[in-house]
Amino acid sequence: MPEVSEQREREDRLQLFSSAIETGTLASVRQMLNGLHPAEIAHLLESTPPKERELLWELVDKDIDGDVLLCVNDELRAILIRQMDADELVAAAEGLDTDDLADILNDLPDAVIQEVLQSLDEQHRQRLESVLSYPEDTAGGLMNTDTITVRPDVTLDVVLRYLRRHGEIPEMTDSLFVVDRDDRYLGTLTLPVLLTRSPVLTVREVMVTSVEPIAATLSANEVASLFEHRDLVSAPVVDDRNKLLGRITIDDVVDVIRETTEHNLMGLAGLDSEDDMFAPVIVSARHRGVWLGINLATAFLASWVIGLFENTIDKVVALAVLMPIVASMGGIAGSQTLTVVIRGIALGQIGRTNARTLLARELIVGMLNGLLWAAVVATITAVWFQNYQIGAIIGAAVVINLLMAALAGATIPMVLRALGADPALGGSVLLTTVTDVVGFMAFLGLATLFLL
Repeated sequence: MPEVSEQREREDRLQLFSSAIETGTLASVRQMLNGLHPAEIAHLLESTPPKERELLWELVDKDIDGDVLLCVNDELRAILIRQMDADELVAAAEGLDTDDLADILNDLPDAVIQEVLQSLDEQHRQRLESVLSYPEDTAGGLMNTDTITVRPDVTLDVVLRYLRRHGEIPEMTDSLFVVDRDDRYLGTLTLPVLLTRSPVLTVREVMVTSVEPIAATLSANEVASLFEHRDLVSAPVVDDRNKLLGRITIDDVVDVIRETTEHNLMGLAGLDSEDDMFAPVIVSARHRGVWLGINLATAFLASWVIGLFENTIDKVVALAVLMPIVASMGGIAGSQTLTVVIRGIALGQIGRTNARTLLARELIVGMLNGLLWAAVVATITAVWFQNYQIGAIIGAAVVINLLMAALAGATIPMVLRALGADPALGGSVLLTTVTDVVGFMAFLGLATLFLL
C-alpha cells in the first residue's frame, strides 16, 4: 500500500539522518537535507529530538527557511523563530507568497514584522492587508491574492498575447477570472478553452458562469466541503459586493483537511494538534496536566458515587468484580457515538434540522446494542455467580448505561459547539465521566434495591 511504503520511507530517512549525525558526516547531511522538499524537511524536524533538530535547522539552506517554517507545527515554528536573528527572519519571509506570508507573520517579532512590511511594495502590502483582514480559518484567510484577471470584451488572441508578455502564471492556475471594470466577478475562463477555441472569439462567448465564487467569510471547513463536492482545483474568493479578492487552490484545501483530521484526533484526548512531539518535558507536562486534573476531578466524582453504596458492596462482593464491565461497555458505546457526531460536525453534516433525527437514531442503536449485550452479560454473570438476580441487575444496568452513553455522546459535542467551545477538545473526558457515574449509579442502585 502507498501509505505503508511512504511511512517506511520516512522511518528509513529518519534513521539515515540520525546515523549520519552520529558519525559526524555533516557535509553529506547538508546535501541530503537540502535535496528534500520543504515539507519533508519539516516532517524530519518534527520527528527529531531537540539537540539533533538544532543541528539540522542550522544546515537548512537559508533560501528555503521560510518554506520550511510554513510546514512545521505552530509550537515548533515558534521555537525555530526564536533561534533566528532579525535579518534571517526578514530574508525567510521575503520569498513567500502573500497567503503564506500571512500565515506566519503574526508569529514573528514586532520589529521583524515592521521590516517585512517595509520591504514590500505597495501592491504586495495591500494584498497582504487584504488577507490579514480576515480570520485565518476563513476563505479570506486562506486565499492567495496572486490572480490573473481578464475583461469579457477582449478576444482570446488578446488574452494569449497578454499571457506571453506576462511571462509566467501563478502556480496551480487552471482558470483565469473574468471581471468587469470594477473588479466584480463575472465568471471563469479555463485554460483548455483558451488554448483550444478560436482566437477570434471573445472571452464573454466562451467563459463559464456556472462556477460560483466563495464568500471571503466562509469557514475553512465549509470551503473544504465545497472543493470536495464540486471537484474544484481552484475557486474565486469575493467580498460582500462580489468584488474579486483572490483565489483558493486545492493545495490550501488539502492543508485544511489534514489539520482538521489531526485536530479531531488529538482533541479527543484533550491535546492540541500543534503541540511539538519533542517539546520540553515541563511544557508537555503542563499542557497535558490540565486535562489530567479535570479527569482526576471526574474520577473522584465516580468514586464518590461508589462510596454511596459501600454497604451494598461489602455484603455482595460480586458487585465489585462486575462494576468495571458496566462502565467499560458504556464508555466504548459513548465513544463510538461521540466520534460519529464530531465527524459530522467537522464535515458540516449536522445542523438544527437533523440533530433530533440523529439523536433518535443513536438512542435506538444504543437500545438495540444494550438489549443484545445485556442478555449476554446477564447470562454469563448468572452462570458465573449462580445468581440470576445479579445477572438481571447487571443486564438492566448495561441497557441504562448504553442509552445514556448514546445520549451523552450525541449531545456533548453539540452543546460544546452551541457554547462556542471546540467539540473535539476534551469531549471524551466529559463522556467518560457521564458513563462512569451513570453506570455505577445504575448498577449499584439497582443492587441496593433488589439484593438488600
